[in-house]
Amino acid sequence: MTAPTSSPLPSYDLFAPEVLMNQTPLMHRIRAENPLAWIPQMHSWLLTRHADILAVLKDRRFAPSNMAGWMGRLTPAEQEELLPMRKSIELWMGHTNEKDHLRFQLLLKRYFTPTTVDGLRPRVREFTEELLELVKDRGGMDVVKDLAYPLPANVIAEMLGVPTRDREQLQLWSRDITAIFTPSSDIHQLRRCQRSVLEMQDYMRPIIAERRREPRQDLISILVAAEKEGAIHSEEEIVTNCVLLLFAGHETTANLIANGLVLLFENPEQFEQLKAKPELMPSAVEEMLRCDGPAGAITRVNTEPVELAGRALPPGQHIFLALSAGNRDPEVFPDPDRFDITRKPNRHMAFGMGAFYCLGAALARMEADECFRVLLRRFPNIRPAYQTPDWRPTPPIGHHLETLHVKF
Repeated sequence: MTAPTSSPLPSYDLFAPEVLMNQTPLMHRIRAENPLAWIPQMHSWLLTRHADILAVLKDRRFAPSNMAGWMGRLTPAEQEELLPMRKSIELWMGHTNEKDHLRFQLLLKRYFTPTTVDGLRPRVREFTEELLELVKDRGGMDVVKDLAYPLPANVIAEMLGVPTRDREQLQLWSRDITAIFTPSSDIHQLRRCQRSVLEMQDYMRPIIAERRREPRQDLISILVAAEKEGAIHSEEEIVTNCVLLLFAGHETTANLIANGLVLLFENPEQFEQLKAKPELMPSAVEEMLRCDGPAGAITRVNTEPVELAGRALPPGQHIFLALSAGNRDPEVFPDPDRFDITRKPNRHMAFGMGAFYCLGAALARMEADECFRVLLRRFPNIRPAYQTPDWRPTPPIGHHLETLHVKF
């Protein structure tokens, strides 16, 4: 894609050091100056207004962008080297086309029902209690390593039917896979990512073979049964989407838990209110999702000519939807930078919208809700053990916590 040549628009630098550390001021500026901005480093457009983002999410002329598409900027030799990973990604649901996504969505809805998710609450509480029991005598912990990552990893691994003994290895693989979602990843990170994707696939194959022989009440057995019915087209679809579920099933929830705790630390009056009124937990989780949700942006490509934010675009334009910016749009959220656990209504888009709405949204909400309830009950005096949060940018829009040390 080339830069626009008619009616030139100002461009913005999302990779400036001060922006990487805090993107909120720039997002506010872009939204006010230019709701459809051109980002030259990404050869892409950027939407920041809530109404525009919502319209695109609901418009079927905009398809999900293949997350591996940006690999086209690598050298031919590097692209050839990473071809096995790219072929795997192209089988992931939600990253191919709407038809395939809906096929998988209808299938997995058999398992991700409200009743099934709600029925997992006792198990999530048990996992949380077990993890906190391991650190209770230390006087502190790294929330990322000791709670936020292992909790949802244990949950999704159990849903899939993965052996408990292997869950730490699955977390390590999953951390490597985040490079796929980061266009700034270098070739060394991508090589490590590919190695982890392929190793995880090889790990899943014998488990899938075992479920063919002896089905269980787990997700892998559902996928195997669906292949027999013709709803899944090949074993490769099962293998690659098990990798996706293991990754996506805990990565976003881990970020929600860690980021949410930082928001509570940074807003002590809200923290005290939540401790005094645990019944506010569902509303607090929604505000965590709005203020610092797990996905800063998602991508779309228009499949036909469109008019977007008053500008005509030809087909094939790559568009970043800045969910984090839309979730702080003052036209929708009064005092948008204020963290308010009682905010009503809270029409955030942290899990997307429309046909590609995140299938695991209810699971992530439930896990965060139960995790914070147990955490605050067991460690009501939990507090930061750091000077500033250990943020790591995930360009072009987003960040995550490398560590989160606390004491209690």
